[in-house]
Amino acid sequence: MKEQKKYFKSPYLKGNEDFLHKEFSDKLPTDHFLADQNNSDYGTSRRDFLKFLGFSTAAAVLSSCESPIQKSVPYLNQPEEIIPGVANFYASTYYQENTFASILVKTREGRPISISSNKDYEKTTYGGGLNSRGYASVLSLYDSNRLKSPLKNNKELSWDKLDAEVIKSLNQISKTKKKIVYLSPTVISPSHKKILELFQKKYKNVEIVYYDPISKSSIIEANKACFGESFVPTYNFDKAKVVVSFEADFLGDWLDTSHGRKYSFLRNPGTNMSKHYQFESLLTLTGSNSDKRVPVNPDEQLKYLMYIFAKLSMSDQGPDIENSNHKKLLDNICKELQENLGKSLVVSGSSDPQNQIIVNAINYLLDNYSKTIDYNNKSNLYSGVNSIFKRFLDDIEVNKIGALIINDLNIIYNFPKLKEKLNNVKLKIQITDSKNETSNYMDFTCPKSHFLESWGDASPYTGIYTIQQPTINPLFNSRESEQILLKWIGVNDSYYNYLKSFYKSMALNKSWNKILHDGYCEIDFKAKDYVFSSKVAQEITKNYLPDNSVENNEFLMFYSKTSMGDGYQSNNPWLQELPDPVTKVTWDNYLTINPVHAKNLGLKNWHVSDGALNGDVVLVKLGEKSLKVPVYIQPGQKQNVLGLAFGYGRNESGKVGNGIGVNAFDIYDNFNLVQKNNFSITKVEGVEHEFACTQNSHTMMGRSIVKETTLNEYLKNPKSGNEDFKLESYKGKVSASELNLYQEWEPSVHFWNMSIDLSKCHGCGACVIACHAENNVPVVGKQEVRKNRDMHWLRIDRYYSSDMTKDLAEEKGIGAIEMYKMMEEPSSEESLEVVFQPVMCQHCNQAPCENVCPVAATTHSNEGLNQMTYNRCIGTRYCMNNCPYKVRRFNWFNYKDNDNFDFNMNDDLGKMVLNPDVTVRARGVMEKCSMCIQNIQKTKLDAKRERRKIRDGEVSCACETACDTGAIVFGDALDSNSRISKEKNHPRTYALLEELNTQPSVFYKTKVRNKNKVNKNV
Repeated sequence: MKEQKKYFKSPYLKGNEDFLHKEFSDKLPTDHFLADQNNSDYGTSRRDFLKFLGFSTAAAVLSSCESPIQKSVPYLNQPEEIIPGVANFYASTYYQENTFASILVKTREGRPISISSNKDYEKTTYGGGLNSRGYASVLSLYDSNRLKSPLKNNKELSWDKLDAEVIKSLNQISKTKKKIVYLSPTVISPSHKKILELFQKKYKNVEIVYYDPISKSSIIEANKACFGESFVPTYNFDKAKVVVSFEADFLGDWLDTSHGRKYSFLRNPGTNMSKHYQFESLLTLTGSNSDKRVPVNPDEQLKYLMYIFAKLSMSDQGPDIENSNHKKLLDNICKELQENLGKSLVVSGSSDPQNQIIVNAINYLLDNYSKTIDYNNKSNLYSGVNSIFKRFLDDIEVNKIGALIINDLNIIYNFPKLKEKLNNVKLKIQITDSKNETSNYMDFTCPKSHFLESWGDASPYTGIYTIQQPTINPLFNSRESEQILLKWIGVNDSYYNYLKSFYKSMALNKSWNKILHDGYCEIDFKAKDYVFSSKVAQEITKNYLPDNSVENNEFLMFYSKTSMGDGYQSNNPWLQELPDPVTKVTWDNYLTINPVHAKNLGLKNWHVSDGALNGDVVLVKLGEKSLKVPVYIQPGQKQNVLGLAFGYGRNESGKVGNGIGVNAFDIYDNFNLVQKNNFSITKVEGVEHEFACTQNSHTMMGRSIVKETTLNEYLKNPKSGNEDFKLESYKGKVSASELNLYQEWEPSVHFWNMSIDLSKCHGCGACVIACHAENNVPVVGKQEVRKNRDMHWLRIDRYYSSDMTKDLAEEKGIGAIEMYKMMEEPSSEESLEVVFQPVMCQHCNQAPCENVCPVAATTHSNEGLNQMTYNRCIGTRYCMNNCPYKVRRFNWFNYKDNDNFDFNMNDDLGKMVLNPDVTVRARGVMEKCSMCIQNIQKTKLDAKRERRKIRDGEVSCACETACDTGAIVFGDALDSNSRISKEKNHPRTYALLEELNTQPSVFYKTKVRNKNKVNKNV
């Protein structure tokens, strides 16, 4: 018999079944509820009831989704130069961490909101663009961690009291035999140097010491030995048909931001395209973009340089490389260099002066001086010499220094050994914009104004002068460094007046107002002939003793990331969340290691259940110092070489930068970027590290996402590597556009398109930061990035080559599953190639995201833009799932007002950086690239007011403006004479995932590598 079971919602109901039936035993008093006895005579149909219920529910939902009301406060007295709602632009100067750029500062209602490169300055002889740190520096202005007033022993005091006490102490020390040392990074300001001369006249025994945390002293010392003068030359990559680089990451952080722009001039595929060889130990941005990359360790680099020198000078004293795998390659390089005398360039990033002297000798033999290397137009960006700094350390050791003034330098972080010696100094003063690791050891801490609040000047190169002007009044009680020194000298005038008089006395070819307007002045100068001393290089060659155990040596190399540099802006969340161009890791530094080397040591990276990357941790010991560092396995890196980035491990940076990564400066020994066999690494058992990567797939797995070809093939057929895509159909092979279910869309007045040249994109990331600043893109933090919730509107995909192909799998009988598994493995270190591809919303004209949105929040404009209506979006995320390019971002939280995301731009001060022309998105809303629609609309209104058509190049996106190589072109494709129309019809042009027939408005140009012999006759 079937068992009957009874189930009860609660124990109370057991044995009390009648309760359910007697719960409403009496008739409900509906007449009283309706408050009208007459209503009982009427009835409401089920249809009407559901109609009213649906309406009231929808009304309640919509009212709860309303955006918060934000009120604007009008000017009571409107400044003459400000029109509310209209941006003002000011020419100024950026100089931090030995990085210079002439810039334009965009302000709204008196507050700077973004920075861009001064395009007029870029047209000068050594004009260059702006890197990611420069674009992000506007956010550092609104850092709540900045010093707000002067400090004495970490207690606030007034400027008047500080000035009086400092002047009194300096006068006392000046009467003794002890030195007053002014310690600073390289100063490129002529007026600052002049003030330092006055300071030396005012006080006795004043010594100026320049210390650059990431030194280029080896180049300065090599030129002193070769030419008899200490300097850093400028390099003309735009004139070099053959470039051979040894560990010089000139597209990354080596020397100068202008190199990328000049290098791109000869990277247009054609008979005049340059050829680039890169010998390096770590996988760098420059190596990733080279035509031929050769992984070698530091000892091999010196050996190969000496071989090239001996070969070019026809000497028999060169090292023996008969057994080297690279002998044939080096012989070919020597031949190409000889065929391009005066049109070649050899550079080295080594911190060993020996390497730099041999490089100088090679360039001298190739007749490159005054052609591709300019020793007259010198770079003033690096002046720090290691031997001078060592002498300063010796003086502190023996108590010769009575006062130490540290200007804009976090010396205790950059050089930790100094803190043990500071007790020997009676007066210690720091001039800095933020309290940092050094501040705790100072007697006086002087708040320095941010460069956007300051007057200033610069002479980055011989014959170039630029002006820095304030774009906002100081937010705190701070001064310029120059104003502080003027006060201590006894000059009561303002630094602005001093600067203006200084430039009027120089009798330049521009007036003060003209220089202020343009931002720069270029003057002629007298060239000087230098005599090269070949004896120095010959002496090195003669005394060279090769290390025959070179393959067994282990090396630890230090480097700087394009995002973090030496850590000056470590409290900047835009930079912390910017993915490393090569590893794609954010919010971290790590020990990079070759895959084979890692396997030999039992070190691993692995993916956890949600797809995030974890890794082992090792203990690195160098002398008495040790660091616990996570391990990141890096394809393409030379075996037995380890890499560690500077700029992390801060503990007095601020709420953003504290506790992020480890401090590589702790084990940076003797200013040498390479440590050899004097360190050890051991695995820390039971400890694992969580990485925040924005890309966890490394290869294209056989798909034609990035199309490539060689120059040789391209010259034969301009569509090489870009064959028309065909689909199989009942009609035979047809293009994807012929199999179309969409209604044809026709543009009306404008059709906005974008072209990206993959041969010119270096993957530097400047465009990502520029997009952040322009479009109020939020920062989400490390844990959210691990969940793939980063909000970048623009990402730069990095792909490694793979040795496995479909043809090879078919030839060897490898099955599909095994083939794709092997395709995900990057190539070996010798054959690895790298490509970069910027990807944003493709603004498809047959967009898969548009037809799945249930509330029409995603629509297509009559100008070809895929647009978001934020206040319609209900956050279904159907569009994100349906987007084949994965470029849509969902706001999982209300990032702008959430304590869990309390980054600079989210507090009251940080919100001053927000662009008022762009909506700040709320929780539950989808967002994506808008093609900077605010700039398009402004340009259209300007043209309408002036009764004219929009000019080609007048409209620009933030990413296009940031790209100084010209890889990105934006414009109206309906204008047949526009650059974008020409790009669209170029034989190298193709659409991403064209088999889907989404008809994107963004298209790419095939990447071309110069793998054939250069044309010496052009």
